[in-house]
Amino acid sequence: MAPIGTTLFLILVHIWFYALLFISNECKAVRPAPKFPAILVFGDSTVDTGNNNYLKTLFKGNHYPYGQDFPGHVATGRFSNGKLVPDFLASMLNIKETVPPFLDPSLSDSDLVTGVSFASGGSGFDDITGAVGGIIPFSKQVEYFKRYIVRVQGLVGEKEAKKLISSAVIVICAGTNDFGFNFYDLPTRRLEFNISGYQDFLQNKLHKFIEELYELGCRRLTIAGLPPVGCLPIQMTAKFERPHDRRCIEEENLDALVYNKKLARLLPTIQSLLPRSKIVYADVYEPITDMIDNPQNFGFVETKRGCCGTGSVEAGPFCNALTAVCDNVLEYLFWDGIHPSEVAYEYISKYLEKNVVPQLLDYNNKS
Repeated sequence: MAPIGTTLFLILVHIWFYALLFISNECKAVRPAPKFPAILVFGDSTVDTGNNNYLKTLFKGNHYPYGQDFPGHVATGRFSNGKLVPDFLASMLNIKETVPPFLDPSLSDSDLVTGVSFASGGSGFDDITGAVGGIIPFSKQVEYFKRYIVRVQGLVGEKEAKKLISSAVIVICAGTNDFGFNFYDLPTRRLEFNISGYQDFLQNKLHKFIEELYELGCRRLTIAGLPPVGCLPIQMTAKFERPHDRRCIEEENLDALVYNKKLARLLPTIQSLLPRSKIVYADVYEPITDMIDNPQNFGFVETKRGCCGTGSVEAGPFCNALTAVCDNVLEYLFWDGIHPSEVAYEYISKYLEKNVVPQLLDYNNKS
């Protein structure tokens, strides 16, 4: 006969084992289903999760200190210290934790069918934006999307691929580079357009791009407006020589607001022309302005400079392993001279989850 102590121990082990099994099964049972089957992303460096790594371009984020706060502390090519908005949205929508770049040769079948990013740092709606930088213009992003469709069809069949793409959430984020590269910092397009004319030119480009995606089967799209461009550290640096003079450039911010109002009016018109589509405007200006105006609410102490280097101009190759970084990135709205920090991207994502996702889901439930 076994001692009482041994018997009691065995009983407790059995109870512990079955309790763990019950908890595990319960967790599996209540795990929420994805709100969309996939997320597909087009745009610039704010949503490029690593495509530029595979291009002959100097504008990359695949080196330290980029990625210092990404899981595993890996520099993935994301232009921030950690995750980007597509990653947070994919997690919030229960799709997956991160969105891989389409050009990654190690993409798994699961990665492919649940969505990828086609975005490229330095890109814009204007064909000449980043033309000499070796990045992926929007026209090429569409071509890569066509290749994506063929690959997905090979995995799940043509019928299921069509269903997946029509149900996927499409994220488009670009425009800042167009104004920065072609209008404010370099006068390329100022020789042809005034600011209003260039805004219309870009939105005509966007309109055609949306129509192309629609023809390829996309039905649920969210289009980001411009951020407060005049508050980007690099824009303030270009405007003000003396550090103490640094402040947001109101004229550029006003231009961004006008652009966003035009975009918010344009998207319902485009939607009305494309049967069974849902096209939602995503306001990124408001949450970033809120962080700038009320930094204490978000734990920020610095909103005019990035964490990397001096925080005034460093980005891409100029933010590197030899560049000093701030002591506490959580106190910085911007990671480098152009891009927000991971915590700022997370706040933006929560804003979009509250204000954009319900519109897409509401339509999803009705269709």
